[in-house]
Amino acid sequence: MAMQIANDPGSAGAIAQLTERARIIFRDIVETYLATGEPVGSRTLAKAGGLGLSAASIRNVMQDLEELGLLTAPHTSAGRMPTERGLRLFVDGMMQVSPPTEAEIAAIEAEARAQGSSLEDALARTTSALSGLARCAAVVVAPKSEAAIRQLSLVPLSSTRILSVLVGTDGTVENRIIELPEPIPASTVAEAETYMNARLSGLTLAEASRRLASEIASGRAELDRLTAGLVQEGLAAWTHDASGPVLIVRGTSHLLGSADLERARLLLEELEAKEQLLKLLDEARAADALKIFIGAETRLFALSGSAVVAAPYRGADGRILGVVGVIGPTRLNYARVVPIVDFAASRISRLMGQE
Repeated sequence: MAMQIANDPGSAGAIAQLTERARIIFRDIVETYLATGEPVGSRTLAKAGGLGLSAASIRNVMQDLEELGLLTAPHTSAGRMPTERGLRLFVDGMMQVSPPTEAEIAAIEAEARAQGSSLEDALARTTSALSGLARCAAVVVAPKSEAAIRQLSLVPLSSTRILSVLVGTDGTVENRIIELPEPIPASTVAEAETYMNARLSGLTLAEASRRLASEIASGRAELDRLTAGLVQEGLAAWTHDASGPVLIVRGTSHLLGSADLERARLLLEELEAKEQLLKLLDEARAADALKIFIGAETRLFALSGSAVVAAPYRGADGRILGVVGVIGPTRLNYARVVPIVDFAASRISRLMGQE
C-alpha cells in the first residue's frame, strides 16, 4: 500500500507562490541543513555549482525566503537555516523519500518475527529496532490485550501476600502481587484458585468480573467470605489497568547524544508527560495516515523544539489499533525516517493480524 502522509493543506499554496529559483535554493538549504546541522551560506551553495548563480544572487533569494518566514539566520553574519514553518513546507511538498533499505527492513523484521514471547514484547522489540535505526526515541501505543483467561494461579508468599499468575489464551504470561487486608489460610487460597479456573476460564477479565458479581449476588458461587474476597482481589489486580492503552517508549538514550543538552533534557522531561503524549499520538490515529509534528505545532514539544513522525497500524479487520513513531530534534533526516516509520507501522499491522 502506498505511503499516505497527512499534510498541511496550506503548504501546496505556499509552495506555488515561490519561483522555481526560490524553490530550488530553499530545498538545497533545507537538505544541507538537515545533513549537517549547520546554517547554510550563499557561498556554500554557489561553490556547489549546481545552481549556476553567484553568491550575491543566492543571497537575494535567501533574503526573500527569510521575509516569508521560511528561513532564519541564527547570527547576523551566519548562513540561513529553515524555520519550523520552513520545515513544514519542505516535508509537505518538497521532500523526496525512498523505500527503506534492505538492512533497515531486515532489522525490523528480525524483531517482529522473534518467537516465544508475548505480543507486547514483540511490539517493544520492534519499537527498539525503530529507535536504533532512526537514532531517536521511539514510541508505540498498543491496545490493552483482551485475551481470555486460560489459567490463573495463586501462590502464597505470606499470609497477606499472594503472587497471582495469569496465562492468557494468546500465550501471554503476567504476574501481579496481591496485598491482602487480613491474613488468610492456604486452604482458602487453594479454594479460590479452583473456583477461578473452573468458573472463569475462557472469559475475558471484564466478563470474569461480571460473572463473579452475578454468582455472588445470586448465591451460586458457594464461596465463604474470605474466599469470595480473595477472588475479587485477584480479579481486581488484573482489571485495574486493563482498560487504557499501553505506551511503550524505547531509545531515550539516543536523545542524550544531541549537541544541545539543554534541549535534550527538556525533551526527556516532556516524554514523562505520558497522558499528553498519548493525546498527541492519538492525532496521528485520527488522521488515518502518517503524520509529522514539528516543534511548536504541538504544545507538548514546544519547549524542546522537537519533531514527531507517527503512523497508525491496523488489526486483521483493518481497524486502527494503535500508533508507532519516533521523537527527536526538528533536524531529523525526514526523508529517511518517514519511510522507516511507515514500514514499521505496516509490519506491526501484519504482526497484529497474526500472520
